[in-house]
Amino acid sequence: MKTHAIIPIFVPHAGCPHDCIFCDQKAITARAAAPDADATVEVIERNLKTIDANPDIIHREIAFYGGSFTAIPREEQLMYLGIAKKYKDAGRVDSIHLSTRPDYIDETVLNDLKNHDVDIIELGVQSFDPEVLKLSARGHDVETVYQSAEMIKKRGFTLGIQLMIGLPGDSYEKCMESVRKTIDIGPAIARIYPTVIIRDTGLDRLYRAGKYEPLAETEAVRTAKDMYKALTGAGINVIRVGLKATDNIKEEGGSAVAGFHPAFRQLVEAEIAREQIEQQLGPLLDEARRNGKLPAPGAGSMKLRAVSGPGSFSNMIGNKKSNKIYFAENYPQLDIKFAVDRNMAEGTYNLIHSMESR
Repeated sequence: MKTHAIIPIFVPHAGCPHDCIFCDQKAITARAAAPDADATVEVIERNLKTIDANPDIIHREIAFYGGSFTAIPREEQLMYLGIAKKYKDAGRVDSIHLSTRPDYIDETVLNDLKNHDVDIIELGVQSFDPEVLKLSARGHDVETVYQSAEMIKKRGFTLGIQLMIGLPGDSYEKCMESVRKTIDIGPAIARIYPTVIIRDTGLDRLYRAGKYEPLAETEAVRTAKDMYKALTGAGINVIRVGLKATDNIKEEGGSAVAGFHPAFRQLVEAEIAREQIEQQLGPLLDEARRNGKLPAPGAGSMKLRAVSGPGSFSNMIGNKKSNKIYFAENYPQLDIKFAVDRNMAEGTYNLIHSMESR
């Protein structure tokens, strides 16, 4: 049941003077221009009309997406923030959320955001590795990330950190080190994005020249999975895994040249589900072996039930039934049925042996 509704305000490629090698904000936001005040109000009102009709929604959030919000001209920032604050003051929305670059945070910026009751600030960090930042033309160093994160937390904002995997010069080890440093900082939320090659970006030119190769999907999923597990294990809420699909961001007829999968988060969470289930298989098979009830390969006579909460069932099955296929191919002596238990916590999976044979 969805209880949190986001009202997105897209401010594409506004204000940012940098040309990061992976970035084309106009394609990412699928918008050509930033909305003016009237258009911003229209977007909010249109969304609220739908949200207010849903009694399950208990939290409404205005979120500014698309650009480095605090890098746009200050008068424009104040225009957007003033509109959002009016809705928050009126009790029609509950929080205000934005994202920006680490090098566009200072006391003046934070004063403006605090005065307009902003709740959440996400930093587009991407990596804590100096070489990756340099090769990606980020334009800031690692120390700037630490300084900005500390200032944000000290002023009482909720901090978010965004990480990318597979940038030039990146590796599995560097990604996990970025996760460790993120955990040390202690944000409340995080996002994990695989690098997507967008047409006509610097990364696209490197790719076409044979100087950059994106991660294979299996490697991207493995890396994101381990990052996700480490972050959530540290109590950090991973609110997005993978770039959101838009009319523009797709490989078939869109701007994504390589590296995009519309269900990347499900690929990652399905891997986690498979791991949890497979870890429970060992003890069950050992027990059956000790009791002389281990069926021969191909017999399919050991009955098991894999169980999850309703919201995790699709992850347990896997994208395009990948987990069902995996267990059928790798454990032909098992007959695994997949079921829902509404009392189970989401993201957890139990494997139950019925102790019955055919």
